Amino acid sequence: MIKVDKLTKRFGGFTAVNNASLEIGKGSITGLIGPNGAGKTTLFNVIAGVYQPNSGTVLLDGEDITGLPPHELFHKGMLRTFQIAHEFSTLTVRENLMMVPAAQAGETLWDVWFHSGRVREQEKRVASKADEVIDFLEITHVADELAGNLSGGQKKLLELGRTMMVDAKVVFLDEVGAGVNRTLLNTIGDAIIRLNQERGYTFCVIEHDMDFIDKLCDPVIVMAEGSVLARGTLAEIKANEQVIEAYLGTGLKNKVAS
Repeated sequence: MIKVDKLTKRFGGFTAVNNASLEIGKGSITGLIGPNGAGKTTLFNVIAGVYQPNSGTVLLDGEDITGLPPHELFHKGMLRTFQIAHEFSTLTVRENLMMVPAAQAGETLWDVWFHSGRVREQEKRVASKADEVIDFLEITHVADELAGNLSGGQKKLLELGRTMMVDAKVVFLDEVGAGVNRTLLNTIGDAIIRLNQERGYTFCVIEHDMDFIDKLCDPVIVMAEGSVLARGTLAEIKANEQVIEAYLGTGLKNKVAS
């Protein structure tokens, strides 16, 4: 689904992503791990069009998408979430979901004034889709709650729900477990697995929680110092001496080896 070839991103004299190459298989849940500062989020941002690469290419399902802006990638089915959830805090959960689909008729005054019936019909369909997503994620109890009042884990579920409001091909999840309690993290993990197995979503997941990676991801890709260091199952990664050495440098031996 995604092929990254010799991607490099520099900020002044600092190279955040250094000649990185990787593939994300269609229908997979691929994990992306590595020490802090390894370049994982920067790589996500380059793939997702937030940053322009200095060199290298990104292919989506065989199409060259290198450097395309996020809104164009959205229409091609590439979506991403963030370490810190980006909700519309003064809108309800349902309203947040209904904001996602593009080119809604109610966005133009012309349609509101002269095609109100079409606007109401489309809004009804979007609301129905939002309710379907809410039911899927088992968050009906907060459907009418302002998104700003949600817990950190509930906001992460809402972000996942927003990817379900369109026909996503591939979803990049950036530290979905950060600040989330174990119960909600399990709920999020179960939802990701169901989306993958039942709806064919392809995922790439940045995460530091190895139990979460173990539950979801195969294969796992390791980055260090801006480059791809290793790829394999989590068991193979844990036994890789180069990976252990990379984590040892940041005092995280037990995170990989345990």
